[in-house]
Amino acid sequence: MRQGKELILATKPFAHENLFKSWLYSLSTLFFMTASFAAGFLLKAWYFQLPVALLSGLLMSRMFVIYHDNQHGAILHHSKMGNLMFAIYGLFALAPVSIWKRSHDHHHVHNSKLSNTGIGAYPTISVDMFNRLSKKERWIYLAARHPITVFSGYLTIFIYNLNIHSLMYSFRRHFDCGVALVLHIAASVSIFYFLGPQTYFLGWLLPFLTAHGMGAYLFYIQHNFPGAVYNEGKDWTYHGAALGTTSFVIMPKILHWFTGNIAYHHIHHLNVRIPFYRLPEVMESIPELQNPKTIRWSIKDMVEAFRLKVWDSESGRMIGLK
Repeated sequence: MRQGKELILATKPFAHENLFKSWLYSLSTLFFMTASFAAGFLLKAWYFQLPVALLSGLLMSRMFVIYHDNQHGAILHHSKMGNLMFAIYGLFALAPVSIWKRSHDHHHVHNSKLSNTGIGAYPTISVDMFNRLSKKERWIYLAARHPITVFSGYLTIFIYNLNIHSLMYSFRRHFDCGVALVLHIAASVSIFYFLGPQTYFLGWLLPFLTAHGMGAYLFYIQHNFPGAVYNEGKDWTYHGAALGTTSFVIMPKILHWFTGNIAYHHIHHLNVRIPFYRLPEVMESIPELQNPKTIRWSIKDMVEAFRLKVWDSESGRMIGLK
């Protein structure tokens, strides 16, 4: 059974895009997402706007994964038109290029490492580290991992953490975060004023709440699940983190489509240059990747995942506070 560098090299033949597919999937998703938002603005009855809003949120999720692939250099990385299109989408989705790429790249090279900083990921610390925290620090740590925080990703992660916090850190470095916030606020106010509160909520706000809440939760369970293993120092390896602290999410096929196959997360972490549409092909072709650690898209597994709070080095597993 291949492992380490040999296993990573086995994925290299799949780290090549099909330009036709990259453009087809990018443009078609962008078209359907735009059309869905337009329908949400034009429809007047709430019982039509509601399902359209949920569809818009799901299409936003798919488009975000495609954008995320571009930022990894997996698709359309050498296309000026493609990079411009995705940079504009990053502003629309409240994940500007300057902060998204930096924080997400940090996540990939620090996956499985215990940290209370939460750069590009949810903070995860050991029992000993937790016991050394002050009362206020414990509250902040637990609040960051709370389900309300996760499902409120639109406010907590995208508006505050990615944009407001980044601007406070360095206005010059993250100027595009200011642009994203100004555009988003201007669009929100305009839609509320000209189209009314119902269309603002169902046609504009609800898609963002859906996409960002679902995306934040999906990201959470991909690295916080029963069976996840955390390592530090000489025990940490890139491939070990990819296979030991990254899950394959078992979900309906339609959700695999709407989430751009990001549920094949163990493969994505093994080689970020593999296009999203080739991830299932990799799993089918490489036996060593066919028995990953898994978590199901279900209420039961959701509850189990949120019960996990700290890493217990003695038992070698994530545990709850009790």
